[in-house]
Amino acid sequence: MYERDFQELTDAVSDLLGAPATLEDRDFRLVAFAAQHGDLDPVRLGSILRRGSDARVRAWFESFGIARATVPLRTPADPVAGTKARLCLPARHRGVTYGYLWLLDEGEIGLDDPRLGAAMELAAESGAKLAASPSRALEGLLSAAQEERAAAAAMLAGHPLAGTAYAVLYAPGAQIPAGVLGTGDVLVLRAAEARETAARLGVIAGVSGPRRGFALAREALEEAKFAHRVARTVSGPVAAWADLGPYRMLTALPEPDPAVAPLLDPAHAALRETVETYLDEAGNAQRTAAALTIHRQTLYYRLGRVTALTGLDLDSGADRLLLHTSLKAARLRGAQDR
Repeated sequence: MYERDFQELTDAVSDLLGAPATLEDRDFRLVAFAAQHGDLDPVRLGSILRRGSDARVRAWFESFGIARATVPLRTPADPVAGTKARLCLPARHRGVTYGYLWLLDEGEIGLDDPRLGAAMELAAESGAKLAASPSRALEGLLSAAQEERAAAAAMLAGHPLAGTAYAVLYAPGAQIPAGVLGTGDVLVLRAAEARETAARLGVIAGVSGPRRGFALAREALEEAKFAHRVARTVSGPVAAWADLGPYRMLTALPEPDPAVAPLLDPAHAALRETVETYLDEAGNAQRTAAALTIHRQTLYYRLGRVTALTGLDLDSGADRLLLHTSLKAARLRGAQDR
């Protein structure tokens, strides 16, 4: 019923104005499109095939003020990109733009056309449905405002995931699979299916631990984001919070220990790589030299320089632990900053 309603509204606008119509949400993801009669321009063809538009196309249309518009407006043709002129009907609800109905009319519909009143009513209905859609409710669940999270949880009370264990995936660049609750870079799905789904996305992804109750979705997202940083810097391409082991403790570490800070200078990248590999190999010089493809004497020289630079004793278990955790935390902070 959810998708059919959008399709019916899009068809109704297309029939009313006599032009092909496309409904996209405010992130330019395709929601529905009316039957096409005539030539497709590259932008519309791409939107249909990829279920969305790329960043350059979005920037082009947004430059004409569509996100702030409250009435129909026109975007011109772009001969360079092969984009035809369009009529845009903003799909708004309670003063917020939730999407756009596009008419590929090539300038034939005037902005004073009397049919536009009825068309804008259909656009407003589309906006209301977009505002109430699960993906918009998910955005509310992830909000910093407690009252917004509570309202969103109430909207999703009847969702199939409301009564089962779920996990949150953080996967920038992923295309949200059909039937999966998601918005932007975030997906929410059954905990039992999370890792398998993440592996199929084809991008680096982090998976939270399981949760019950949508009120905990924001907490789960923080786990998923941290797991994503570990996947980027250590494990890749998928990391799950449940498997991070000691990396979980790094979330609570403050800025680098003063003793380790000099080693984090870019000028000492080779020393940092050497000692981190040495610690990863449990202090085994033979394995470390082989992993770095250096002579063992070179290894000992570099380790001596690390000791001189930091004042830490690599024969001390406590100093090793401090250095190892500090280096891993620095890696994760670097991934967060990129």
